[in-house]
Amino acid sequence: MPPLPRRTRISQAPPRPPLRAIATATVTATAALGALVALGALCGTPLLIPPLAASMALIAGAPALPLSQPRSVIGGQALSALVGVAIGAVSHSLWAGALAGGLALGAMLLTRTAHSPAAATAVIGAMSTGSPGAFVACTAAAATVLVGFGLLGSALRGPAYPRYWW
Repeated sequence: MPPLPRRTRISQAPPRPPLRAIATATVTATAALGALVALGALCGTPLLIPPLAASMALIAGAPALPLSQPRSVIGGQALSALVGVAIGAVSHSLWAGALAGGLALGAMLLTRTAHSPAAATAVIGAMSTGSPGAFVACTAAAATVLVGFGLLGSALRGPAYPRYWW
């Protein structure tokens, strides 16, 4: 009987990570986002906003990317929150949200803290009518918590995180 033909690779996508890495990333991300919910309940301010879930996906799923490094996660989120509330001081319209997202990207590129989920944080900050200082402080604190969980995930799975701090 002749040997079966070798399967050719159909997709150009990168190979699937090992199951241990998938499990560790999933558990780490779930624990980190759950911790934000718990901390938010304790302090009476929601800490889990959608862009932070995207940040954790980058930290846990692609820890080597420049967008995943602490400088970008914490700096990009804090700076974008600041840009967002500054624009929100003038207007809470959708136009203000669009302006905040674009200006946040420029500010992140200028400061070498590019973190794509943070542009959405700026949009939320511009449209938020709550306390601007609390929004910025809570966003920075939440991003710091996510980086801490990234360190924990690194200790469990092996790949070094972070590649650099600042």
